[in-house]
Amino acid sequence: MRPNRMTRRRPAAPRASVSPKAMGRPRDERIDTEVVAAVLNALEKGGYPVVTIDGIAKSVNRARSSLYRRWPSKRHLVAYAIVSELGENPAADTGTLRGDLLSAVGTLWRAFRGPLGHALAGLVGDMAQDAALAASIRQRVLAPRRRSMREAIARARDRGEAVDDLDVELLLDMLTAPFYFRTLFGHASMSLKNTGQIVDWVLRVIKPIDESAR
Repeated sequence: MRPNRMTRRRPAAPRASVSPKAMGRPRDERIDTEVVAAVLNALEKGGYPVVTIDGIAKSVNRARSSLYRRWPSKRHLVAYAIVSELGENPAADTGTLRGDLLSAVGTLWRAFRGPLGHALAGLVGDMAQDAALAASIRQRVLAPRRRSMREAIARARDRGEAVDDLDVELLLDMLTAPFYFRTLFGHASMSLKNTGQIVDWVLRVIKPIDESAR
């Protein structure tokens, strides 16, 4: 029997990317929240090797197919969980460079106080052994966040708040490195007051010199 118009097979819907911005039908935010929590919990307990889409689906009592429709691989799943904790666009446009940078580092401070902070050391170790995972994290997590902070510095230049002669990539490392370093090595805590101190030190490098004050 030849298929009629009603029984013909329809093409499969495209799989979702890692970005929290969904395409197609509306995402079920409850599923996303449950999955992110399960992924971070698995990373904390056993690292990247123990994360599987099957295992995460079972832990949140969802069909495996419902996860695959959102994340085509476990690398996408892990990257999505990290982006969900850190945010893709951390340097909100507050109108001032200090406000923008405080917004950016505030996302690190909050995220690393939770499950992601406990999972970070294992994740970094796994990235050293898995080139594909490392590339995925750099592309899907670090790249958009650094782009957001570069845009904040560009806005500051337009307002006259930042000098033109800057190594912006090194500056971004200086801004964010203390959070990763203290989380990974645990030799000192990171307080909310520290976040302001870090931003203020970085601003000393960025701000133009007031020649009239000399």
